[in-house]
Amino acid sequence: MSSVKKIVLAYSGGLDTSIIIPWLKENYDDPEIIAVAGNVGQADELEGLEEKALKTGASKLIVADLVDEMVDDVIIPSMKAGAKYETYLLGTAFARPVIAKSLCEIALAEGADAICHGCTGKGNDQVRFELTIKHFAPGMKIIAPWREWDIKSRDEEIDFAEAHHVPLKITRETNYSKDKNLWHLSHEGLDLEDPANEPNYDKPGFLEMGVSPTQAPDVPTYVTLTFDKGVPVAINGESKKASDIIADLNVYGGQNGIGIIDIVENRLVGMKDRGVYETPGGTILYKAHELLEMICVDKDTLHEKEKLAVDFADLVYNGKWYSPLREALSAFVDKTQEYVTGTVRVKLYKGNIIPAGMTSPYSLYSENLATFDESDYNQKDAEGFINLWGLPTKVQALRAQGKLQ
Repeated sequence: MSSVKKIVLAYSGGLDTSIIIPWLKENYDDPEIIAVAGNVGQADELEGLEEKALKTGASKLIVADLVDEMVDDVIIPSMKAGAKYETYLLGTAFARPVIAKSLCEIALAEGADAICHGCTGKGNDQVRFELTIKHFAPGMKIIAPWREWDIKSRDEEIDFAEAHHVPLKITRETNYSKDKNLWHLSHEGLDLEDPANEPNYDKPGFLEMGVSPTQAPDVPTYVTLTFDKGVPVAINGESKKASDIIADLNVYGGQNGIGIIDIVENRLVGMKDRGVYETPGGTILYKAHELLEMICVDKDTLHEKEKLAVDFADLVYNGKWYSPLREALSAFVDKTQEYVTGTVRVKLYKGNIIPAGMTSPYSLYSENLATFDESDYNQKDAEGFINLWGLPTKVQALRAQGKLQ
């Protein structure tokens, strides 16, 4: 441990990373600690971080602006793929690759001996951080205090913080484990650890990105999104970059109780875990994109894409963003998006996203073919099609009856 002179720490200012600085000082022979906060859109959570980091023993705080990198390089490609992990829209998993990549860049530039993170030994994030570090800095030492120290619970973490005069924004009663970025907010722990407990969505301060559907307005909100080759480029007719569109959607979605899910998911390490996720804007964006694909992508491609979306989501969830298979799947997805251009209108109402129309210059939908009125479609053609399509079924039936000649 004495050989580690300089450590780059992934620093959020939350409970885990707040106590890690004094713990590293005590257990690694007083190394220099450079705290790195990845700005992935957590807004007010960045306030006061520098003062806190310096007071607790860091030599400096570096804030890396990663919002657009996360959105453009990870979120949008995953949204185009339709990647969902057991209905979870991957909010935490989206942020980890770009944060860990930044940690590597800073550690190499600063001549650090090690990179430290505050992920527990039970969770997924330890894998996401460390696989990325192995990709960008394969020789770098990784320190994971949760796998080393004697602390066994969040209550004991608070005890440590109080003993070392580390200021915290939480209390033992509000000690949910939370992760926030532009895309989402997760809630775990306390009463949520028992799946029998209903989340108290209406409790003031529990939901942060919006309101519960029961508290949403009694009138709907209409939102229009425009896509170019699967990428969102405008909202309500105004051209904006993707991160700003997501920010706007967070407001609309939050006001209307959109994107709140309560799931027991299968963690990478093997256990099941219960969490509540808020993803107001992301839920709208995914839905609008799916609606546009319905009219722009052919059946075979759409069905194959839906199957591969599960594999794509698994790679993201399991920390393999920087992998050959993910890159190959993204290449496939990009090909499927060549004609996913157009406009989608949705109605937001008390937690629901209701389709309100979609148009595209590349739509495969033909009213002339689909209409119940007179059209160019020759209905007699169906007879020959059904005879050929059903021939194997007929042959099997004849064999079973002993009548096959």
